[in-house]
Amino acid sequence: MKKAIIGIFLFIVSVQLLHAQAKLPNSTTTSTTKEEQEILDQSKTKWQWMADKNVESLNGLFDEKCVFVHMGGSWGETQELNTIKGGFIWYKKAEVYGASVNIFGNTAIVLNDIDLLAVVGGNEVTHAFMVTEVYLKENGKWKMGSLTFSTLLRPVKMNGNNQSQPSQH
Repeated sequence: MKKAIIGIFLFIVSVQLLHAQAKLPNSTTTSTTKEEQEILDQSKTKWQWMADKNVESLNGLFDEKCVFVHMGGSWGETQELNTIKGGFIWYKKAEVYGASVNIFGNTAIVLNDIDLLAVVGGNEVTHAFMVTEVYLKENGKWKMGSLTFSTLLRPVKMNGNNQSQPSQH
């Protein structure tokens, strides 16, 4: 009887923990608050600005202390803007397969499951990434504090490609 009670207790705790997990890209959660949608829209717009090399708009989005983590290194806002402006990395197209946002007070964390078509060092590459974006709300405005590219082991889906191509991103 004691084992049955402990088993039921563990089952109930497990169910509660499952409901407490963060929203992930492609999850079945469909309800999004107005503020969450605003952040997701800003993230989507950011990908277009990066493709267009629109450093003026990106400069307004990136906090001056923003950090960027790539496969080839990490750096701050000025170097990222110079990298984009100079074409050292051209974020040609980000195909977003899923995006989610979790807000914790004045901090929002966005996860994007993407295939990124980029030109890096003159070479066109496509790679699968989970991109983590951290936004901070200051004076009623969301500013990006961090952008991190994490390699996914899944095959690239973009344009029917079946394999990831190596990238120096």
